[in-house]
Amino acid sequence: MWNLCVCLCVFASSLQAKPLGNNSCLGHSKVLLVSFDGFRWDYDRTVVTPHLDQMAEDGVKAPYVTPAFVTMTSPTHFTILTGKYIENHGVIHNMWFNTSTSEKKPYYQTQFVNEWWDNGSLPIWITAQRQGLRAGSLHFPGTASTYDGEKALMSEVEPRFYNYSNETAWRQNIDKILGDWFGEKDLDFVSLYFGEPDSTGHKYGPDSEEVKEMVRQVDRTVGYLRDSVDRNGLTQCLNIIITADHGMTTVLRNGAVNEIVLSKIPGFSFQDLDFTLVDYGPSGLLLPKTGRLEKVYNALKGAHPHLHVYKKEEMPPRLHFAQNNRILPIILWADLGYVINGLLPVQFNKGEHGFDNDYMDMKPFFRAVGPAFRKNFTVEPFETVHIYSLMCHLLGITPEPNDGHLNATRAMLVSSVQPEGSTEKTSSVISRAFIGLGAVAGLLLIMFVVVVTYSVLNRRGEKQRAGSFENAEGEDTKQTSF
Repeated sequence: MWNLCVCLCVFASSLQAKPLGNNSCLGHSKVLLVSFDGFRWDYDRTVVTPHLDQMAEDGVKAPYVTPAFVTMTSPTHFTILTGKYIENHGVIHNMWFNTSTSEKKPYYQTQFVNEWWDNGSLPIWITAQRQGLRAGSLHFPGTASTYDGEKALMSEVEPRFYNYSNETAWRQNIDKILGDWFGEKDLDFVSLYFGEPDSTGHKYGPDSEEVKEMVRQVDRTVGYLRDSVDRNGLTQCLNIIITADHGMTTVLRNGAVNEIVLSKIPGFSFQDLDFTLVDYGPSGLLLPKTGRLEKVYNALKGAHPHLHVYKKEEMPPRLHFAQNNRILPIILWADLGYVINGLLPVQFNKGEHGFDNDYMDMKPFFRAVGPAFRKNFTVEPFETVHIYSLMCHLLGITPEPNDGHLNATRAMLVSSVQPEGSTEKTSSVISRAFIGLGAVAGLLLIMFVVVVTYSVLNRRGEKQRAGSFENAEGEDTKQTSF
C-alpha cells in the first residue's frame, strides 16, 4: 500500500508538469541575436513576408527602432553589442583612419584593426563568458578582434570577397549556429550577421525590385531559422532577437538637386585641412590645420542649404557624437538623400545611410520571439542602445556600465505581465493541483474499497473454514466414542 501511494503521488504530480517534447535545454535560457544589415523598418510592408508576420504573431514586434548616430554599420552594431552610444564606445566610423599619416582602411580591413575595437568597451559575448557562459559570433562586426586579450569562444569572420547575398550560405550558417554551436557546443549566446539587404539597397536603391526580392529572401531565411530552432529542440529555451543596424534612403543626384561638393564652396580650401574623411556618404569629419579651425568652420557653415556643419563641442546632445578623442573637430552631415562630396562626386550608390537617426528612413525593424517574450505584442519604438540590457537580462548576467536601460524593453517580456496575470496563473496552478489531488483521492478510494472488500471476504472465508474444521472434529469424536 505504501509503495502504491508513492506511485500515485508521483503520477499526480506529473499531471501538473508540462510535457518536455523535443527539447534539449528546458530551463536554460539562450539568446540568438540576428542582424540583417540595412533592413529598413517598412521593408516588410512592400512585399508579402509570411514568416516575419508569423514571428510577430508568435512574439514581439516594434513599429521601428532608432539606431545610434552616425547610422553606419560598424558603429551602430557595436552600440547593440555594448549598450553604449558611439561617442562612448569609440567605434566612430566604418573606416579606421590615422590623422598623422592620412592612412585609411575600408570596412573589411578595419575589422582586423584590433585597437579600433578594443577601446575599453566589452561586447556582450565577452561579458557573458566572464560570468560563466559560453558565447560565439559569426560575421558580426567586431568578431575578429580580441578584448582585453579575450575573444568569443566560437567565432568566424567572413572571407574578404564574401558573397553576402548567397542564400545557400545563409542556411549553412544557420545550421552551424543551431546544430553545432547551440547544440553540440552548448553555447548560451550567439550573434549572427547577414550583409543584406544593405548591399542591394546601396546598388539599386531602397525602392527597387531587387530590394523587394532580397526582402523575400530574408523572409524565407527567417522561416528556415525558426524551423531549424524547432528541429534542434531549442524552442523552449532559445530567445531570438532579429533587428538591423540602420535603414536606407534614395540618393538625390543627376542634376535633380544641388549636390554638395565641398570644393565648390566659396572660401573653403582643402589646403586648410590636415585630414578629411568625406566622400563616404552623407557625413564627414574634418581636421583643420593649427589656427585654421574658425576659417574652415565659417566657410562651410551655411554654405549649402542641405549641409549641417558643427564644431565638435557644439554638436546636438541628442546625437551623442562628440565626447570622444577620435571624433575630429568639425563634423558634417547632409539632409536626407544628399551625400557629401569632396573635390568632385565619386560615389554613385543609388541608396545610402549615415544620415540623422531622426529620419524615418534610417530606422530599422525589430522582431523577437521565444519563451521570455510575450505573444502577438507590439512594443513602443525604442533606441537600439537598449537591446544590450535586454540581452543581459535574458542571459541572467550583470551588464557592463552602459547607456541603455531594461525599462525601455521590459514591456515585451512575459515577466512584465505576471502581476496582472497572477490570478489567472495561480488559478491555473490550483486547478492542476486539484486535478492531481482528485486523481490521487479517487485512486486511493478505489484501492481502499478493494482492500476492505478483500479483507471482509477473507475474514468470512476464514470463519467458514474454521466452522467446517470444528464440525469435522465433532464428527470424529462421536465416531470414536461409538
